[in-house]
Amino acid sequence: MTNGIPHRGIPFFVADDVRYNFSVYDVVRKGMPTSMRQGFDNEKYIELQAANIRKRIAQFGGKLYLEFGGKLFDDYHASRVLPGFQPDSKLRMLKELADQAEIVIVISAGDIEKNKVRGDLGITYDTDVIRLREAYMNSGLYVGSVVITQYAGQTAADLFKQRLERLGIKVYIHYLIPGYPANVPLIVSDEGYGKNDYIETTHPLVIVTAPGPGSGKMATCLSQLYHEHKRGVRAGYAKFETFPIWNIPLNHPVNLAYEAATADLNDINMIDPFHLEAYGETTVNYNRDVEIFPVLCATFERIYGESPYKSPTDMGVNMAGFCISDDEACREASRQEIIRRYYDSRRRFLLGACTENEVYKIEMLMNQTGITVHDRHVVDAALKRAEETGAPASALELPDGRIVTGKTSDLLGASAALLLNALKELAGIDHERKVISPEAIEPIQRLKVNYLGSKNPRLHTDEILIALSVSAATDPTAQEVLKQLPKLKGCQAHTSVMVSNVDSRMFKKLSIQATYEAKFEKNPVFAK
Repeated sequence: MTNGIPHRGIPFFVADDVRYNFSVYDVVRKGMPTSMRQGFDNEKYIELQAANIRKRIAQFGGKLYLEFGGKLFDDYHASRVLPGFQPDSKLRMLKELADQAEIVIVISAGDIEKNKVRGDLGITYDTDVIRLREAYMNSGLYVGSVVITQYAGQTAADLFKQRLERLGIKVYIHYLIPGYPANVPLIVSDEGYGKNDYIETTHPLVIVTAPGPGSGKMATCLSQLYHEHKRGVRAGYAKFETFPIWNIPLNHPVNLAYEAATADLNDINMIDPFHLEAYGETTVNYNRDVEIFPVLCATFERIYGESPYKSPTDMGVNMAGFCISDDEACREASRQEIIRRYYDSRRRFLLGACTENEVYKIEMLMNQTGITVHDRHVVDAALKRAEETGAPASALELPDGRIVTGKTSDLLGASAALLLNALKELAGIDHERKVISPEAIEPIQRLKVNYLGSKNPRLHTDEILIALSVSAATDPTAQEVLKQLPKLKGCQAHTSVMVSNVDSRMFKKLSIQATYEAKFEKNPVFAK
């Protein structure tokens, strides 16, 4: 245990193990970091993916229910591990199919009742349903309805249904089925799927998506197959999951990064045994799809008399593996993602938001990949600076490989100092040149302390950017510094302590991929 945080097998930091002697603007490496290289052909992906889905629609005679896992338009995990993949790539791909597609959004009644929250956005699933619907429709995609699944009389679900209907949204109810998914005879009957509302659809391609995992996407698709069959329509089912990527090696860092990302769900990548037996080919899937496949086959056989698929891999339509253009760039980006996930799990464990097992699993993945936290260059830089100053410090790797640091001062927190130092370095401005005068900062400090009740007078990242923006109105140098902000996108950063919510949100807004030591700056009990 280190600072109350479990750890096994990962070398941690000791005073004499720091590799570099950093000052604020030391150039410690030259050349573009591998993680900044493009490794994925996004345009090829959109073209291949759309074509493969059209092919699958045709395979089933013109009606396909496509279970869509992951995020449609804000897939930042994919963009981090496949550099070049745009977060809205899947949405852009679906826009190519807009004339054929409609979207059905599903949400579990249990998740509504529990007020389940999306960890990345901090909003409840029911709120996200409305957000997603609006976003899809604003993108030119047709959203036909919302389905409340696993319904068992929950009052919160009833209230949400009424809310949606007041907004003019069609809502359907799917019920909790006893013995799901194993009791196939009951499930595929009028007392099982037959009890569910039939979802009226008008397009050949029905995209079934949800705010998060466990919402009932697959059950919704299969329920529709049952109802369509009763109406004389032989509809098909397919599954769209970006990860794990089925046609790259099992232990490829891209696939291991997916395991790290889903450590809380305990997903495990594995060789698809059904595909290997049927075709003699090694492909990768994950445990939940492999485990459920025999039940799916039994369901298909009960509806149609036979299963259209011989393996979980057969069900998938993902073409991402064919679009990797620089394998090493994707490997390095994925290694960095695993380290980032590790730091996040240690932070959340300290806050009581995850279990020791989650931390241990990601440690195991790091060992499996052959990496340590020292493979993240900004880590040693931030910790060295903190050791030199005796206060929280931070480090950021610029797109060309230079590393800049930020220290805590009377005026600025470490994150704010880092941001300002990085922007000055990108603009070619001497470190000693003041682009924001202390006279401009001190009134903000007085406002925070004297009128807003803050005990910390130092400026956060948002406040330093506001001060810089004000200075830029009259100072051309400050204006030039401010113009460098877009160049921070995709940069790596690390801080020697956990930062405030304000600073972490600002890093995200600037698309800086930041990690934090699982350590409070002052108070060991309460996080601020």
